[in-house]
Amino acid sequence: MKILIYLIGLVLIVEGIPYFAFPDKMKKWMRLIQETPDYQLRIMGFISMCIGLLIAYLFGE
Repeated sequence: MKILIYLIGLVLIVEGIPYFAFPDKMKKWMRLIQETPDYQLRIMGFISMCIGLLIAYLFGE
């Protein structure tokens, strides 16, 4: 459980960096994402999940 909380904290740090460093660019990026079709977002999400699973599998304990 301790590792899960630690990982959630790391994810929040990584996710927060672009909003802190480049808020104007993130607003433009969010507008672009709203215009992207759902199927493309689903494909990008699925690919991200697969890459994350692969990294966790390869580098996990």
